[in-house]
Amino acid sequence: MELRDSLARRIDDLAVLLEWAQAGEDVVTDLEKALDGLEVEVEAGEVKKMLSGEHDAANAIVTIHPGAGGVESQDWAEMLLRMYLKWAERRGLKRTILDYQPGEEAGLKSVTFTLTGEYAFGLMSAEAGVHRLVRISPFDQAARRHTSFASVYVWPEMDDDIEIDIPEKDLRIDTFRSSGAGGQHVNVTDSAVRITHLPTGIVVSCQNERSQHKNRDVAMKVLKARLYDLEVQKQQAKLENIGGAKKDIAFGSQIRSYVLQPYQMVKDHRTKYVEAQVDKVLAGDVEPFIKTYLMQKATGTLGAPAADADDE
Repeated sequence: MELRDSLARRIDDLAVLLEWAQAGEDVVTDLEKALDGLEVEVEAGEVKKMLSGEHDAANAIVTIHPGAGGVESQDWAEMLLRMYLKWAERRGLKRTILDYQPGEEAGLKSVTFTLTGEYAFGLMSAEAGVHRLVRISPFDQAARRHTSFASVYVWPEMDDDIEIDIPEKDLRIDTFRSSGAGGQHVNVTDSAVRITHLPTGIVVSCQNERSQHKNRDVAMKVLKARLYDLEVQKQQAKLENIGGAKKDIAFGSQIRSYVLQPYQMVKDHRTKYVEAQVDKVLAGDVEPFIKTYLMQKATGTLGAPAADADDE
């Protein structure tokens, strides 16, 4: 109702400006601003309509893992992290890195971060899956073309009022010294926390806070989100993908390919959306991919992830 009333007011204002323009008033600048404002609000309304899932409005917990391939895949995972942090900044989402495990030579072995803001989970869930990079490796002295993979997992942050019982006996809690370049602080004590859920083998870590107690609280919140996701998958097939596409991080399972050589192209294999300016996408311009995915998902026209022959 609020959106409808707001759009009605904007349309009324436009009608008045058009009358003034027809009467010879110089209102071109005002008209342009009013049209831009209407476009932004219509677009926001469309996104909210597409994001009507149970947890779409929640904050997002995101983990990125490199696939096989050592430093090349680890560097690709780092590139994806930068891409999403830049996208989130443009979106006005708060970004907090909880756990960052750097690679030995470059890139990262694992990173977990949160995105806080309106519809963070609903938007970011469009990116869950395996991402493939094709380029001339900067780490290969022979300058050969390499294919790398990294996987993105997304979970909704659970509200505090959702009860998830985790017996203390099911947990192993270890502390360690933070080593993450991605953290906000350089910890000088063993304040980082790693929690292992023994029945499932799920491991979560947090090293963002200086306080061991705060790191434990944040790690428990991530664990609860993952356990909730696991339970939902068991009980409700229709919500099977709430935590992202958990596929092998290898060829044939990717949702999107980023090709830097021998040509330049980013292609989403689910929606068939293509962008030729790869640098623009890697700089955080992933909004068109997200919106295309959400639109096709909402209209039931979404395809399954599959690599095309021309992307080999």
